[in-house]
Amino acid sequence: MKKDLLSIADLNRKEIEHLIEQARRMKQEGASSLLSGRTLALLFEKPSLRTRVSFEMAMYQLGGHSIYLSPEEVGLGKREPAADIARVLSRYVDGIAARTFSQETLRILAGHSSVPIINALSDLEHPCEALSDLLTIYEKKGRLPGLTLAFIGDGNNVANSLLLSACLAGMNFHFAAPPGYEIKAEVLNQGKKFAALSGSQILLTTDPHEAAKGADIIYTDVWVSMGQEAEANKRRLAFSGYQVDNKLLSLAKGDVLFMHPLPAHHGEEISAGLLNDPRSVVFDQAENRLHLQKALLVKLLPNPKVSDK
Repeated sequence: MKKDLLSIADLNRKEIEHLIEQARRMKQEGASSLLSGRTLALLFEKPSLRTRVSFEMAMYQLGGHSIYLSPEEVGLGKREPAADIARVLSRYVDGIAARTFSQETLRILAGHSSVPIINALSDLEHPCEALSDLLTIYEKKGRLPGLTLAFIGDGNNVANSLLLSACLAGMNFHFAAPPGYEIKAEVLNQGKKFAALSGSQILLTTDPHEAAKGADIIYTDVWVSMGQEAEANKRRLAFSGYQVDNKLLSLAKGDVLFMHPLPAHHGEEISAGLLNDPRSVVFDQAENRLHLQKALLVKLLPNPKVSDK
């Protein structure tokens, strides 16, 4: 049966650990032919740098092919219903990575596709980002269980996926945001269930200093995401006390990692120059999108004619 990745919750702890190990091995080995003859459709409603390039290069390095489908070409849900697009693409390709405005669009695609659907970003989650972030943390810290990740900022798609992945992996998750910008209740409830099994602790606060205290990783993201431009001024005002800077990082552990999924708005969610700070692993994060997605693609789009090691 096909397996989709719409949410981090579609994976269990062992699967996440296996993906990280596979990604580390593939990072060392480089190119292969594991997906020779396989084709991935990149069905995008939103523009992208890292997501598009990392998926295209992942397929290329695995001996497969990718086809980029822009919003203008497809008109997902506008020129043609998502259900029909899923049925048609299933006849042509071996998998679909969809970058959509709505999680519901992904559910429709998955419900009508006979090939795997990968969430390449939606309004609710960004699982590929969170998984590659765990890979980066593991590379730098040598472990995941027991570490504390503090997310400072909006309860957006990245925060949602990080909460779920951290709780599955046995990491503590601290979250600081102003009132009205919290983690979605459905995601928080799922995270609490994972935490009860793994021993993770979840801290929710409006005080970024409380969240950052003693953290192993400080993580932030933009205050205004794509599609929220009309709220830009309101959001900048609400988050004005949530910038990650040297003062906030000094509250964390001495070997703290600073992380950001990019693109970054210098002078807003981060202080100027922070991406170049020795504690920053932001560009390692960006690179690891490629390696983790290679492991994910081999898991979801295996070629039975080509055996893995």
